[in-house]
Amino acid sequence: MLAAPLILLLRPPGLAWAGAASVTVLSFSIALTMALDVARGGHFGYDMGGWQAPFGIELYVGAFSALVLVIVTGAAATALLAARTSIDQQIEAERQPLFYSAWLLALSGLVGIVVSADAFNIFVFMEISSLASYVLIAGGPDRRALPAVFKYLIMGTIGATFYLIGIGLVYMMTGTLNLADMEARIGGVTDANPILVAAGFITIGLALKAAVFPLHVWLPNAYTHAPHMVTVFLAACATKVAIYVLIRFDFFVFQANLPGHAIQFSLFLLPLAVLGILVASAVAVFEGHLKRLLATSSVAQIGYIMLGASFLTEAGLTASAAHLFNHALAKGGLFLAVACLACHYRDLRLDQLAGAARTMPLTAAAMAVCGFSLIGVPGTAGFISKWLLISAALDNGSNGWLLVVVILVSSLMALAYVWRIVETLYFKPAVVTPEVAGEAPPSLLLVTLAVAMANIFFGFFPQFPLGLSSAAAELLLRQGL
Repeated sequence: MLAAPLILLLRPPGLAWAGAASVTVLSFSIALTMALDVARGGHFGYDMGGWQAPFGIELYVGAFSALVLVIVTGAAATALLAARTSIDQQIEAERQPLFYSAWLLALSGLVGIVVSADAFNIFVFMEISSLASYVLIAGGPDRRALPAVFKYLIMGTIGATFYLIGIGLVYMMTGTLNLADMEARIGGVTDANPILVAAGFITIGLALKAAVFPLHVWLPNAYTHAPHMVTVFLAACATKVAIYVLIRFDFFVFQANLPGHAIQFSLFLLPLAVLGILVASAVAVFEGHLKRLLATSSVAQIGYIMLGASFLTEAGLTASAAHLFNHALAKGGLFLAVACLACHYRDLRLDQLAGAARTMPLTAAAMAVCGFSLIGVPGTAGFISKWLLISAALDNGSNGWLLVVVILVSSLMALAYVWRIVETLYFKPAVVTPEVAGEAPPSLLLVTLAVAMANIFFGFFPQFPLGLSSAAAELLLRQGL
């Protein structure tokens, strides 16, 4: 946040990029160091201004927040390290310092949401990240981004307003905004009706932010028409932060104190998750534009995450948290490969990308690997969370096998739309000649290949994300942070 206005002073675009990239890499290094400490059983807490909670604003990093912190800062650092060429193509030189400043504001807002233990402070950081994200999406040359941003703004404002109304109702009944103090005081509230209404407002508001089906209508256009590196950043982490707040708030504050609310939460989210998985996957099968296809598939992947959370079990929450991490890897790598293709292909419709693997074999290979991770092919990170989700579904009572069928059918649909991409790149004859033959610039290509390899690495060595995911699930079910 402090670096954002300073970047404006770095007028040469290369210097502005270097400054922003350095800040994001440093943030990622700090987040990774904290996550490694948390994985060994530690945690971090800080009272702003020396005012102890619940009277002051508290910052807290536990297992769940450490995992999401790594996702957010890792996505920002990866995208910015790869961004130089793509941003030079899409953003005018004189506007780039403004663009990088907005990027750092979006990052600081998302990080602030994750580390804050104060409900209203979460709202403040939510607005910072949202306003900066609108600027980033609309900052490219595609004018179709303007109506997409307007729809995103309207839906995002409704979501934030619902969240704020819910927080107001809880504050009215408990007199506190600190999440831990809120959880302690809700149990002593004599009239639970305002708390139930607040839970409804907060759940729906955050579901809008998280693009939970059918509240996802803003997402496909926003991701499709945004600058490519903005899509990499936001697709990897933006909706996941909203999911994090939704799960943390509901399990930590409401389910501990409202009798029957856990079942209400499950009955509300489980059918929406199933519908999101099936409908979004079916739409993606027939989508002809590469970026829109991947954006639509994100709605289905959000469905997987919410499905695990709706089981209300440690196994389900572990699968949900693990899929937050694994989907960020897969989808971030896919959109990085899209950015590589966009260096030489102006039109990203599938029929215009036929035969691209002949001139860009490394890019096509990275896209195939990340696509296989999205499907859940064994040996990739995506397989780990899909397997955990199937195991959790089988433990979910007599109807668990129906949910397993849903997961398997949707995985087959994912295989269908990923195979369409692979078939187009590798086996169809070229329709158009790329503007420049060869691979993407080295900085972009190397980062893309590194993310693709990370999908394989965490498929064989998933201990780090699984350890944090398991610890997060255990703490959430114990009404901890």
